[in-house]
Formats: sequence, structure tokens, C-alpha cells
Amino acid sequence: MKSKIKFKKATSPFYSELRKEVNILLTDEVIKKANRLLIIKFLSYSVIFLLLYTNLFNPYMEDKSWAVMLNYILLGLTGILLAFNCSHDCVHNTFSKYKKINQVIYYITFNLQGVNARLWKKRHIASHHVFPNVDGCDADIDDNIFIRLSANQPKRKIHAYQHLYATMLYCFYTLHWILIKDFIYVRKKELANLRNQNHSWRSVAEVVILKLAYFTYMLILPVLFTDIPVLTILLSFLIMHLTISLFFVLTLIISHLSLETDFPKADDNGYLPYDYYEHQLAVSLDYHPTSRLANWIFGGFNSHAAHHLFPGLPHTVYTIISPAIKKAAVRNNFPYHEKSIASAVISHYQYLRKLSKC
Repeated sequence: MKSKIKFKKATSPFYSELRKEVNILLTDEVIKKANRLLIIKFLSYSVIFLLLYTNLFNPYMEDKSWAVMLNYILLGLTGILLAFNCSHDCVHNTFSKYKKINQVIYYITFNLQGVNARLWKKRHIASHHVFPNVDGCDADIDDNIFIRLSANQPKRKIHAYQHLYATMLYCFYTLHWILIKDFIYVRKKELANLRNQNHSWRSVAEVVILKLAYFTYMLILPVLFTDIPVLTILLSFLIMHLTISLFFVLTLIISHLSLETDFPKADDNGYLPYDYYEHQLAVSLDYHPTSRLANWIFGGFNSHAAHHLFPGLPHTVYTIISPAIKKAAVRNNFPYHEKSIASAVISHYQYLRKLSKC
């Protein structure tokens, strides 16, 4: 019988010291300001999203294919930023102190992107956040026949070229998620560390209905209520997904999958080589973690060490606590990884190439 995966017992004062420092940094006034900023970001991205969608029905757009395509691209990117900066906080119940508000906002904003909110929440909270970068326990690096994401996964012949064709596959990431991935997950009984999953007919029906709703508002309504050529709408929709797929993948995948990050493997007794807190640092990569601009755009995904160590805090405080995390890591001889976003992307492709050879 396979041993249950466990973390080593913490022996370092790293987290206890860090938590005290973070409590000092996050005064009541700082928290209030961070919560106000969350609301401002939510309103900003929501209003921009609604304005861009409404603009699709602007008669001015009807004979301007370039304007339709640009509008779709901006609409898609704004939707992704809304998910980064709002949906993600809501799923961790850090957007509002009222759990119901978090649930409603998360459900609406996430499903607006065409991907199922309920399915992703389960994978993210119950799988990825428990054992990030651990094979068989993290659904985000589940064995993939096309891309090998861990040295602990089997190497296939096709993987020898994965660093060359990865970008092409990444271009179709969101469409694959919407059209295929969710339907695979809704049928799986076992997924990484998630066992004996049961999806009722209502759950399956929800997935189908929400997909239909997405394609209705993104494609059918513009076709029915504008004179924009159908081909232009379809082409714009496809280009939008190619754009947001690359943006989505290359700003998220680098936070865990690079030359710098670790992929810990349990020993024969089921123990991982780190305690819980050192593990979170070992598997995460930060890029521009103290930049307010990066925080505004990426919703704290760029400060990934902070997010995994303090998932119960809003992402709008990550710029404040990240320097303390870095200092505490150095003080306790814990790993801490930080690069520029460009260097992180390069490191990801170097990592894919490394896995293509070994």
C-alpha cells in the first residue's frame, strides 16, 4: 500500500517569526487600504469588461474588422485580469469578510471566462494548494502526454521536442480548457490527490449549460444583433483566445515551473524532504513581487511565495510582506526564488528543454 504523502515536522522558526513580522506590517489601516484597493480593482476591471462587451454592438464597429478583433482581444484580456484580481481572491475568501459574497462574485466572474468555477475551485484548493509541484498530488502538473512538467513523470518520445512546440500548444490552452478539459475533469473519479470524486447529473448539466451561456454571449448574440460578418466574429474570437492563452499560461506557469523551482519527491515512508513552509518556498518563483504595477496587473500571482504562505490574505498586501518573506528565508537558509518576468519565461523554456533530454 502506498504511503500517505506527508510534510516533515517544522523545526525552523521561519514561519513563526515571519508571521509576527507580517502581523506588525499589516496594521488595521494597511488592511483597510488593501481591502479598498480590492474593490477599486474589481469595479475597474468589471466596468472595462462591460464597456468592451457593449462596444461590440456599436454600429461603428460593423465594417471595421480590425476594430472588432482588437475589441475581442481587449475583452478577453480584461476578463483574465478580472479573474486574476478578483476571482482568485474570492475563491480564497479574501475579497470580502462575507463568504456568500465571495462565492457569488467568484462564480459569476470565473464562469464569464467560459471555464467552470466549481471544478477549478476544487482542483485549486484541495489539490494544488495542498501539495504544489508534487507528482500525483498536484492536479496542475498532472501527467500530460504532450508536455512533461516534472522529471518524476515518464518521458515519451514526443517530449524530446516539447520546448519547440510548447508555445503552439499554449496558444490553445483556454479553448482546450473550455471545450475539453472541464469535460475530462467532470468525468474523472480520481485526479491527483483527489479520490472517489462523484459528479451528479446536475453538476454535469451545470457544466454544459454554462458553456452554452458563454458561447451565447460571446458569439451568438453579436451574430444576431450586429451586422458584423460571422467570419469576422469567429476569427476575432479565435485570435482573442490565442492571445489570452499565451498571456494566461506564460504569467502563471512560470510561478512554479522553471529551472529554479523544486519538484519534491516523497521517501519510502511518504515524507517529503521539506516542512510545509519550506516546501512552499522551494516550489515557487516570484517575479517583481514588490512592484505595485505588477500587483495591479497580475493580482498577486507574481508574488507567489506570499500567496502560498499566506493564502488567507488579500493579494493587495503582497507587495508589503514579500520583502519580509525574502529576509526571513535568507535568515533561516530557506530557498527563495526571484527573477524578472522575462527571465522567468526564459527559465521555463530552459526547464522544458532540460526535461526533454533527461
